[in-house]
Amino acid sequence: MTFGQQPQRNGNQPQQFNGQQYGQPQYGQQYYQQAPQYAQNQGQYAYAANGMGGTATMDAQMAYSYEEARRVSVTKAYGEMTIGLIVTAVVAVLGQMTGAYYSFIMATGLIGIIGLCVAQIALAVVLGARIMKMKAGTARVMFYVYAALMGFTLTSIFMVYDLGSIGIALGITAAFFFALTMFGMTTKFDMLKAGPILMVGLIVLIISQVVLMFLQVDGMTQIVCALGLVLFAGMTIYDAQKTRALFAAYETQGPEMIKKISILCALNLYLDFVNMFLYILQLLGNRD
Repeated sequence: MTFGQQPQRNGNQPQQFNGQQYGQPQYGQQYYQQAPQYAQNQGQYAYAANGMGGTATMDAQMAYSYEEARRVSVTKAYGEMTIGLIVTAVVAVLGQMTGAYYSFIMATGLIGIIGLCVAQIALAVVLGARIMKMKAGTARVMFYVYAALMGFTLTSIFMVYDLGSIGIALGITAAFFFALTMFGMTTKFDMLKAGPILMVGLIVLIISQVVLMFLQVDGMTQIVCALGLVLFAGMTIYDAQKTRALFAAYETQGPEMIKKISILCALNLYLDFVNMFLYILQLLGNRD
């Protein structure tokens, strides 16, 4: 993959889900307050009311437990994404320091670059399409291998941009990504409804980049980079909300399923971060 060709997202992913609703404690409390009026003549009604109050308390505790487990799962997905980014950064730096990437390109030429692209796309497609049928450990290994291949490919940025530009772009991306994630998690706006629009925008972006590979138009590269940055900013908010929705839908299917969903969400968030980083670097970076 030559620099400027963005890693793309895999479309074969589970559909979005809405969260489940749980019983509210107010119902049991209200019943409990009314029951003593009947218990003056029939004590069993008071006992029944007490039982309903206990059921409501159990429902509230269950709802809290699910919400807490959901928060832990979302945190785990972002943790997996962070590890993937660290793997990418380490491999990219080592590829530059050891000269491994340069040697690889000299030995394989265009075939090597195409091979890297094919391997990354194949891993992303298989991971997105088959993750529900594979073990969580296998999915995690595939994700880290994908991150390592991405890091080896991104070694090329050291040949184009100076270290200062790379560091600034990385810092801006991290701050931007954090702000977008917090907005996605706290806003009442349902970004999941914008999914089809974002996918159409992604397709248009890919086509535009392919065209620019063959046609050099002054100023068009900067425009496409700006549009790409806006698109993946929207994708970041979308994936933040989708991560929460997926965990809400699969939280009752056991720890193994939650681990798989964590890897899938981590892959989506990872791609959002990497794409935003590359677009910001192209817009603000100083070339050597």
